[in-house]
Amino acid sequence: RDHDHGEDVGSLDYEAHPDAERILIDVCTRIAQTTDCDVVAAHRIGHLEIGDVALVTVVAAPHRAEAFAVCGNLVDAIKAEVPIWKHQHFTDGRSEWVGL
Repeated sequence: RDHDHGEDVGSLDYEAHPDAERILIDVCTRIAQTTDCDVVAAHRIGHLEIGDVALVTVVAAPHRAEAFAVCGNLVDAIKAEVPIWKHQHFTDGRSEWVGL
């Protein structure tokens, strides 16, 4: 999105800990095992322009309500557990790290 807390964002850079991929897989595996749903997720790293996709999640479930609930839980778990940090570049030239 092009804003954060009322500030105009021009671009983003994502960086990840070397263990981030393994942890992302662990999170997906845990969510899949505890919900009996098929779960996949991918998070981009590097420079992204506004509008680029940063996170993709896929949840297959017998019913859409369950799929949407599991997807929300999956995204929350990824944001809380996977060591990926966002460097926001504002249009006024300032920048800040998020998620450190």
